[in-house]
Amino acid sequence: MILHINNIDQIPQDKKVVIDFYASWCKPCIVIAPEFERLSNEYNNIVFLKVNMSESPNLADEYDVAAMPTFIFLNNGNYMNSTVGANIDSLTYNLIRLEKLI
Repeated sequence: MILHINNIDQIPQDKKVVIDFYASWCKPCIVIAPEFERLSNEYNNIVFLKVNMSESPNLADEYDVAAMPTFIFLNNGNYMNSTVGANIDSLTYNLIRLEKLI
């Protein structure tokens, strides 16, 4: 399941989290969206969030997001890594790394 958020307070601080920063008009974002959905069903111990940058620019600024899509990986509220672009291999690789963290 993917949750759409617009406020930093909605990000769990005690879980593994991946945030997809996207825009509805962004073609690479549209291309990767079904894969993000599929991965959210595969990695059950990771919280999958989406942030529409057009609606929540302050949240994008909080994580210095300048391009779309950008995926931010957090562990217990701590920044771990990011992936820029609709690169399924990089997204999957970072999810595997995040999942293995204790």
